[in-house]
Amino acid sequence: MNNKFILFTFVNLLLFTNIKVCAQTTLDGSWRAEIMTAGGQLPFQLVLTKSNSPEKYKVMAINGVEKLELDEASIVNDSIFITMDIFDATIKAKIIDNKMEGTWERIRSDMSILKSTFRAKKGDNFRFTSDNKNFTNVNGTYQVNFVSEDMADKYVAVGIFNQPKGSNKVTGTFLTTTGDYRYLEGNTRGDSLFLSCFDGTHLFLFKARKKGNTLNGQFWSGINSLENWTANLNPTAKLPDPTQLTYLKPNTIFDFSFPEPNGNILSLQDDRFKNKVTIVQILGSWCPNCMDETKYLAQFYKKNKAKNIEIIGLAFEKSTVLEESGPKIEKLRRRFGVDYPILLAGSNIKSEALKSLPMLNKVVGFPTTIFIDKKGKVRQIHTGFSGPGTGKYYDKWLADFNRFVDKLAKE
Repeated sequence: MNNKFILFTFVNLLLFTNIKVCAQTTLDGSWRAEIMTAGGQLPFQLVLTKSNSPEKYKVMAINGVEKLELDEASIVNDSIFITMDIFDATIKAKIIDNKMEGTWERIRSDMSILKSTFRAKKGDNFRFTSDNKNFTNVNGTYQVNFVSEDMADKYVAVGIFNQPKGSNKVTGTFLTTTGDYRYLEGNTRGDSLFLSCFDGTHLFLFKARKKGNTLNGQFWSGINSLENWTANLNPTAKLPDPTQLTYLKPNTIFDFSFPEPNGNILSLQDDRFKNKVTIVQILGSWCPNCMDETKYLAQFYKKNKAKNIEIIGLAFEKSTVLEESGPKIEKLRRRFGVDYPILLAGSNIKSEALKSLPMLNKVVGFPTTIFIDKKGKVRQIHTGFSGPGTGKYYDKWLADFNRFVDKLAKE
């Protein structure tokens, strides 16, 4: 674990040592939480359940149908601490009756600390608004264009919004070439759409106004990052082919040697990978989309490793120091029951990640999946991942993945 993270968490625990939480305050149940961003309050649900340990609570972050397990919450005197150490993040707040007031903090890749106001109220179960009388309907599939505030970066996406008839509640996501924006949840109010997601590390806040079949809005990522977006209703909206974005440079061979968390060096040339279909997963322990893919691959490997199929993960982390990132990789493996090896391959900064795999044209996103046949030839590189929050797109990814691996296994 990062030493700086340990230090600032320990200091946090010392900050609140005055009064005990009132005996009548019951923490079990649903809390409507908010984190302040430049775009306003970003709401989400937290569910706390008393664990078997004294002064400990199990915590779930709720986004639509997703129930994302966070680390256990600790109660210290009048305060609660939720440490999400796999993300180098923590929530700390004082408990006053049925409210929480404090901060959310996260250590960034450059080791600076991102910090914002956190508050929560028990029992409220709405996202942005409880008013279900005046709202528009945005249900459907949209072709989307995002552009950064300075106009330097542009990218396309597919927006999927699900809104039951007669309701102002909306769930959905955006698919991009580097992955999806996970489970979004929100409401429409008047002519406007509001969506948010909190997964422990990412803060996503979307706002837009609807005019006809077009949405014009803004997207805040983290505390301050801002992009503008325009979406047009289009049932056939699609992305560029994800198998054409990253490729092997001409006259190069895909190979690597990196350490496991215990220091043991593994290479693609090792005997365990010879004459086998090998799936190389480029990931990061900090990346929720990678977690979604890992959850699936872990179960796939258990069922198929006897068929001469191997998987190996290459983790690109905030720290390239094995003593700091190794425990995070091991926690990821334990959390999802991963039996295949995951190696520390380098930095999660894309330009630095490419230095670890210079035979690739570029590292576009995390995760990226590389398929290698029994002869050691790279047959496909798939950038990004359409997670379970994308519905039919996830189903298609599953079908394509299994079909292609089965084809390679039969060769």
